[in-house]
Amino acid sequence: MENNRDHSETETETESEVEVEVEIENESNYTSSKYHTPDGAPSDIVIFTITSRERGTGKKALPERELQVLLIERKRWPFEGQWALPGGFCGEEESMYDCARRELMEETGVADVHLEYFNVYSEPKRDPRGWIISHAFFALVHERYLAERKAQDDAADVRLFPVSEALRMDLAFDHRRILSDALERIREKMLTTTIAKEFLPAEFTIGELYQVIRTVVPDFEEQNFIRKITSTRSRQGILEEAADENGAPKLSNRYSQRSAQLYRFTDYAPKLSIYG
Repeated sequence: MENNRDHSETETETESEVEVEVEIENESNYTSSKYHTPDGAPSDIVIFTITSRERGTGKKALPERELQVLLIERKRWPFEGQWALPGGFCGEEESMYDCARRELMEETGVADVHLEYFNVYSEPKRDPRGWIISHAFFALVHERYLAERKAQDDAADVRLFPVSEALRMDLAFDHRRILSDALERIREKMLTTTIAKEFLPAEFTIGELYQVIRTVVPDFEEQNFIRKITSTRSRQGILEEAADENGAPKLSNRYSQRSAQLYRFTDYAPKLSIYG
């Protein structure tokens, strides 16, 4: 018995001294089959626009403006017949931004607009087709580019909806959450950057600018808006007065009885701090 115990102990000691060789992954032995990759990576795009409609009162006044979003009616499974955000799967030879730009061009016919990435959505079972990781973008498109929109082959219909209405709809996938997140982001951007220019003509009145901001951020109120946007030191240079070829101020009475100065955005982006 003693000899057997000694043999067993010796055997155990011998095994513990043997170094187990672990194969280090490198270029020659790497294989993607070791890893579970997503079943698809689409770009989903929240396309915002602001529509305008004349009030029809017979008096000059700013038009009624409304923030709207472009939705498509799905033509195929999954979620056939439900409304969804436009988007599509990214190809192997393109980046997520390339995919988003391609999808935007297909849906609107324009490319030179504000397109910005804002979040990724990867919750399990968000898509019945498998493990689908969606990269979300928002685009700000002037309404004139969406007037002739038509549904693509993979959609039954395409339509603009007021954002408030779209958020109450049973959208496909998790698109209501994506839309809500995008709305929160552009509201933040509307008050901290110059993205309002995406919804305005090249030259506009201060009243038009203020109305566009409030269309996106309804609870924004600033009684001294004109003074603050044109005179406050930290904001000086964002706007400039429009002038004609002779240097005379350009005025407009399109929306008011009295002529108002026209402005345009410059390329200046102020560096504002929450500390002062």
